[in-house]
Formats: sequence, C-alpha cells, structure tokens
Amino acid sequence: MKLTKKSHACVRLEKDGRTLVLDPGGFTEEDAALGADALLVTHEHPDHFDEGRLRAALEANPAAEIWTLRSVAERISAAFPGRVHTVGHGDAFTAAGFDVQVHGELHAVIHPDIPRITNVGYLVDGSVFHPGDALTVPDHPVDTLLLPVMAPWNKISEVIDYVREVRPRRAYDIHDALLTDLARPIYDRQIGELGGTDHARLAPGDSTEV
Repeated sequence: MKLTKKSHACVRLEKDGRTLVLDPGGFTEEDAALGADALLVTHEHPDHFDEGRLRAALEANPAAEIWTLRSVAERISAAFPGRVHTVGHGDAFTAAGFDVQVHGELHAVIHPDIPRITNVGYLVDGSVFHPGDALTVPDHPVDTLLLPVMAPWNKISEVIDYVREVRPRRAYDIHDALLTDLARPIYDRQIGELGGTDHARLAPGDSTEV
C-alpha cells in the first residue's frame, strides 16, 4: 500500500487503484477526503471528524462509503442512506478492497472530570493500525503503527510505552498538529531511542510504501 500523511491525524492509503482515507478532521486539508472510495472515522472530536469534508467526499464520489462508530454515523447517515456503516470493537469488514478490523472502545482519559466518549481503531489489511485517540493494543501483530505523538490526553512516556507494547516493525507520527517544529527533535530522539522500533515522521503530503 501507498501511505500518504495528511495534516494531523489523517492518512490516505492507496492500493490497486482504490483509496481509503482515515480521520479527515478539521485540522487537516480541506480536500483531504476528496477522491476517497472509502472513509473511516475513529470518533466524533472535530480534529478527526469534519462533516463538511465527509459530505464533500461522498458527493464527489457517489460510490464512496463511510465506516464509523454510532456517534458519528448518527450525524451523517440520514443524508447518505445506505452509505454510512456503524461498526464497533471486534467487527471486520471490507471497504473498497481493504480488509479492516476494528479494535478498541473508549477515548483515552483527557481529565477525570471530562466524560469519556467512544473511540475505535482500525487495522487495515492486517498491517497498518490507526488507533484514533487511544492507546489501544490490537490482539494482532502490527507492521505499521500510526502513532499519536501529541495530544491533551497523552505524555511522551505513555507514547514510548505504547510503541514498546504494540511492537510494530515501524511507527509513523500522527496527531501532531499541536507539536511545534521546535519540539519535534525532542520527540524524534526520545521515541526513536526508547521505543524499540523504527520511528519516523512524514510531512503532510509525503508518501511511503507500507
């Protein structure tokens, strides 16, 4: 697969002429979801779910479909009957030729006073795992981990321990819109030295084969 990093938590995966887009939220490019044959959304927070971007993608491609959890599906399914699918932990499905497994149930704790919402992660083709806003460890080996490096709900020691627990062959940064260029070398060095795997980051628009 070809993996293209978009801003923040959004990535595009391409295979056999089909495109899968994950989490085209409000911190990513306006056109991040356009051209998608399938879209996956991990949860309802606006940096992962932007209704306008999803609507634009579904209107541009009448065959495109969305897979997401109930809280997101309820907000967009009426406008696109039969094209928005509700999924949860343990589900497996095929989207535009990509095999997807669903892992996880809850968003990470931001603060004890803030109620937790639902969150799911997606393992694509048994290889690439996008956890959304959680440090979910799938019960399946992960080749490429999309690693949330900077969020109100995490700290770098947790990020490092997460990489160690998942034990992917490589990890690429996501959820990084809040991380300044000044601080990036600190994260690169500490995750690279302590995570125990090949760690790298892609600038928005950059691609790699996975």
